[in-house]
Amino acid sequence: MSVDPPGRAWAGITIGNMGEPPTPAPSFGSVSDKRDESRPPLIPIAIGAIAVLVVIGVMMFFSRGSGKQPATLAADPYAASLPISDISMSTADNFAGQQVTYIEGKVTNKGAKTVNTAVLQITFHDALGQVAQKENQRLMIITTREPYIDTAPLSSAPLKPGQTREFRLTFEHVSADWNMQVPELSVAKTSTE
Repeated sequence: MSVDPPGRAWAGITIGNMGEPPTPAPSFGSVSDKRDESRPPLIPIAIGAIAVLVVIGVMMFFSRGSGKQPATLAADPYAASLPISDISMSTADNFAGQQVTYIEGKVTNKGAKTVNTAVLQITFHDALGQVAQKENQRLMIITTREPYIDTAPLSSAPLKPGQTREFRLTFEHVSADWNMQVPELSVAKTSTE
């Protein structure tokens, strides 16, 4: 029987010499060497940092928008002739499941002119009495109450001298800082004939 020298193939099998280093097993992951182990993974850290910055930016954008602090309108001389009374509030969920706040009341024309349009300034306060949200809305009068409340702009049925009309204001978003008390309402601008 003859013995093949070491390192030669025998029946399809190669036998290595004892003194040779073993053939390395195939690597299916990343090749690791000491330089890679000491360096932090930069790509995941960069992606995480960008995600955090985006979330902070979105939060800042929406927190600024929730204040809705428009510039105060110039005083309208006829506004004093339109007192607001019987203010009440209610909330309801809309079809999207979001809470909507309604403010209803009455406005009376105590002046000598017919009012075609009016803009109300609504100021919501926080627990400390500071302004949490301020916005302007057109006065929407209630046209029907049954089978549901329907509103229309005041221009659809102008308010004549001596008349009183019910109105409704709708707020799809109110600042989370609001103290849940009736906000301050005032007539900011009117259009008369």
